[in-house]
Amino acid sequence: MVSSYRLTKQAKMIKTDDFSSVFSFHKRVASAHLVMHYRPNHLALARLGLVVGKKTAKLAVSRNYMKRVLRELFRHKQHEVSHVDLIVRVQKPFNRSEYKQIQQEFELLITKLNQKVILNAQTLSSVNAAPLLG
Repeated sequence: MVSSYRLTKQAKMIKTDDFSSVFSFHKRVASAHLVMHYRPNHLALARLGLVVGKKTAKLAVSRNYMKRVLRELFRHKQHEVSHVDLIVRVQKPFNRSEYKQIQQEFELLITKLNQKVILNAQTLSSVNAAPLLG
């Protein structure tokens, strides 16, 4: 059992270079409201970056609410997420009445993400091990 659900400073992506490297990796999973871009990292934790554009929600209050909700959902699931740099981008705005739906989408995307990361890791390990066998 993990002792803390605190979202540490190390678990947040802030630098532009970090965001650029994740976007240039071109791996993502998507749902109706959210898109998760990801890139495996060599850290002992998952890191989170959030993008809520002005085209998605014009009011800062709305954008901040969406970021707050996503940060909280990540905080509860951070120990279940593979070691990746993760950028969550909001495609379609949501409000308080859609919280349960967003929570379900987030959990579904985390599950998909973990499956893809594990599958990619297995594929890479089998490709790297193949030359040694022959």
